[in-house]
Amino acid sequence: MAVTLTDDLNLIYDALFAAFGHQHWWPARTPFEAMIGAILAQNVSWTNAARAVRNLEDAGMLDPHLLAAADTAAIACLIVPSRYYNQKAERIREFSAVYVAEFGADPAAMAAVETGELRERLLALRGFGKETADTILLYACEKPVFVVDAYTRRIFSRYGLLPEGASYDQTQQFFAENLESDAELFNDYHAQIVRLGSTICKKSPLCDRCPIREVRGPLRCAVGRT
Repeated sequence: MAVTLTDDLNLIYDALFAAFGHQHWWPARTPFEAMIGAILAQNVSWTNAARAVRNLEDAGMLDPHLLAAADTAAIACLIVPSRYYNQKAERIREFSAVYVAEFGADPAAMAAVETGELRERLLALRGFGKETADTILLYACEKPVFVVDAYTRRIFSRYGLLPEGASYDQTQQFFAENLESDAELFNDYHAQIVRLGSTICKKSPLCDRCPIREVRGPLRCAVGRT
């Protein structure tokens, strides 16, 4: 029987899971914390975003009603570790206002909205790109939407499963078409990709440590051959 792309993707996930274990993402205690974390994680490591989240929590500000009513300067001084803190403070305040006004600050009410409709609403918010919107959909609303980042494109283009320069939409479609539509799978698969990309498949990769280098004979990383 011919090996399919679905087989390849499942074998890659299995190899990553065996190497790293379940990643237990997104590292947030509540859906709203995951939403705010998605904004804070824009263009910065999760470590720095997490510090900003904890600052909000320690100040008693990790609350949608308080953030919606807060002055942006008051938010900004708490989220300095996340970088671009003035812009992110505005985005947090505006998102929180929408979350309160349109969803009653209820994550279940937000998650009940049809996925495509909710995604369009999030993308209409200032400063929200596809990765931020999809992170909220997957990790806060538990919708089966595959989150794409730079690690995803780097790893899977090196293995020849995606063309170099593949767009966000092309990459997302590739996973959606070749994996079972399952939020739990998409959740941990993305987390595994982040783990691999941040520790091994870096710009200067450590190919000898890569847990997917021997997934199957025809599947070989272009970098590892050079």
